[in-house]
Amino acid sequence: MKGGFGHRDGAIGDPAHVSTSYIERSNLTMRMGNRRFTRLTNAFSKKAENHAHMVALHMMYYNFVRIHQTMKCSPAMAAGVTTKLWEVADVVNMLEEWEERQ
Repeated sequence: MKGGFGHRDGAIGDPAHVSTSYIERSNLTMRMGNRRFTRLTNAFSKKAENHAHMVALHMMYYNFVRIHQTMKCSPAMAAGVTTKLWEVADVVNMLEEWEERQ
């Protein structure tokens, strides 16, 4: 099965640069930035839906609002997804517009 899972031609990126440390760092950032992953806190999510919403908000903030020290901009700006640094109000406005269309 050419290009499918388990075949090298289907891999994204250069295999020489594949490392578990990238995903482990991403997991640590998520756990440290979002206390809902910790069972013994007041913010612990009992409903999976609430947990999914909080993860989505955290990822929006992390990728669009937060300036990263190494890049001196947000990851979304570095990737060319947006040309401006978002504010939390921009995220709220986007969510409100989405809700109106539903």
